[in-house]
Amino acid sequence: MAESIGTTGLILNEPLLWEKGKKGRCGFSLPRRDVEPSPLDPVFTGEGPDLPDLSEVDVVRHYTRLSQWNFGVDTGMYPLGSCTMKYSPKTNERQAGLLGFTGAHPLLPDTLSQGALRIMFELEQYLSEITGMDATTLQPAAGAQGELTGMLLIYACHKSRGERRSKIIVPDTAHGTNPASAALCGYRPIAVESNEKGILSAEAVSEVMDEDTAGIMITNPNTLGLFEENILKIAEIVHSKGGLVYCDGANMNAVMGVAQMGKIGVDLMQLNLHKTFSTPHGGGGPGSGPVCVKKHLKSFLPVPRVVENEGRYTLVENCPDSIGKLQAFYGNFGVMLKAYSYIRTMGPKNLKRASQLAVLNANYIKEMLKDTLHLPFDRPCMHECVFSDKYQKADHVTTLDMAKRLMDYGFHPPTIYFPLVVQGAIMMEPTETESKEDIDRYIEAFKAIVNEAKEDPELLRQAPHKCKVRRLDETAAARKPCLAG
Repeated sequence: MAESIGTTGLILNEPLLWEKGKKGRCGFSLPRRDVEPSPLDPVFTGEGPDLPDLSEVDVVRHYTRLSQWNFGVDTGMYPLGSCTMKYSPKTNERQAGLLGFTGAHPLLPDTLSQGALRIMFELEQYLSEITGMDATTLQPAAGAQGELTGMLLIYACHKSRGERRSKIIVPDTAHGTNPASAALCGYRPIAVESNEKGILSAEAVSEVMDEDTAGIMITNPNTLGLFEENILKIAEIVHSKGGLVYCDGANMNAVMGVAQMGKIGVDLMQLNLHKTFSTPHGGGGPGSGPVCVKKHLKSFLPVPRVVENEGRYTLVENCPDSIGKLQAFYGNFGVMLKAYSYIRTMGPKNLKRASQLAVLNANYIKEMLKDTLHLPFDRPCMHECVFSDKYQKADHVTTLDMAKRLMDYGFHPPTIYFPLVVQGAIMMEPTETESKEDIDRYIEAFKAIVNEAKEDPELLRQAPHKCKVRRLDETAAARKPCLAG
C-alpha cells in the first residue's frame, strides 16, 4: 500500500499533577490586597482541598501532552459503525459560543429569552419537517433518553384509551438500548429475528403482534446498515392491532431529505442531534435526543412546550395529558444551537446531499473490501456496512486483532462485535465528511492487514505496536476493573 499515515513520534509521558506540582508555585498573580486578611473559622471550613501548586506553564503543558494522546474526528477518520462520527463544522461552535447564548440563564423570564425560545421553536419545526412528523420535543438529553421518552409516550397514549399493554416488539437488528428502554417502562421486549436479507419481514411481525402488544421499536436503517423496506406493511400490521410504531432514528444520517418516516407508517421517533446533525459526539455527552411525533401523540409530549403567538414565544406547562418533565430545564441548549446552525447552513438540498454521500461512501467501502473480508449481506447498504472475520479464522486472527492493528496505520478502529446477529462483526461507517483519498487509504490499510494475517498472524495478535499504550488485558479489565482513577 501507499505510505501509512500511522507513525511513531515523541509522545511524552505525563505524571499526575500532585507529582508535578511544587509548593509555592502559582499560575496567577493576584492583585494587591486592599483589606486585611480574615481567615475563616476552621470549624466551618475543615481542612482545605488537596490541590497541587502549579505554574501556568505546568498547566498548559499538562493538558497539551494529554491532548496528544487522544484521537478524535479532528485527528483522522473515525469509522465507528452505528455512531456517525462525522466531522463537525467549526462554524457551528462559533454560533453556539455567542455571548447572548452562553450568558443566558435558564431561569430568565420568557420576555428576556425570546432569541433562545425562537431558535428552539424553529428547530422543532425543522426536525418535524425533515422527519415528516407533526410535532417535536427537544427535551431528551440523548438518544437513549429519547427512546425512554418514546416508550413513555406510547404508555400514555394507551392509558388514555383505557388500555394497559405489556409487550413491545424489538427486532434483533435494533439498537442495543431499545429493549432496555422498553423494559424501563414496564414492557416486556419480544425479540424478532431478521430474515435472510438482514431486514424484518412482515410475516415475522404478524406472528407476534397481538392486542397485548403496545407497539414495535424498529431501527431504520437498521444496525446492519440496511433499510427496512417492509416498513409500510409492518406498520399496517401493528396499527391493525392498535399498536404504535416507534422508529429509532439514530441512523437518520442515511436518509435526510430522502425518506420521511412520518409518511411511511411511523408514529414517533427519536433523533440524535450529536450524530446526524453534526454536533460533537463522544466523551459521555452532552448529546440531544429530540422526539418527533404524529399529531395524535402531540398532547402527550413533555412540558414545558415552546409556543409561538403573534411573534412572541413562551414556555407553556399547562398540558394535562403530558408525560411531565424529563429534566430540570428544557434540554441541552448548546447542542441544539449547533444542530440549528448545521441545518440552516446546509439547507434542504445539502442535507439530502450529505445523506447521499454517506450512502455512497459506505457502498464504496463495501464493494472495495468484499473480496478481502467476509460480507454477510452482499446487497446495497445505507450509511454503514458490516463485515466479519470469517475468512481470517483459519489463520487464528480475530476481528479484535485486525481492529488493534488498524491503529498502527493511523486509523481509529471501526465498531466491532456489533451487531450481535453477525459473528465477529466489523461495522464501518465512513460518513459523508471523508474524502475518497482518505477512504482509499483506509481500504488499503485493511487489505494490508489481511495480508499480514496470512503472512505473520502473531504481528496482529500483539498489535498495536505504535500507540501510546500497547494492547491491554481486556479480560482482566472487565473482571477486575481498577476504579481508583
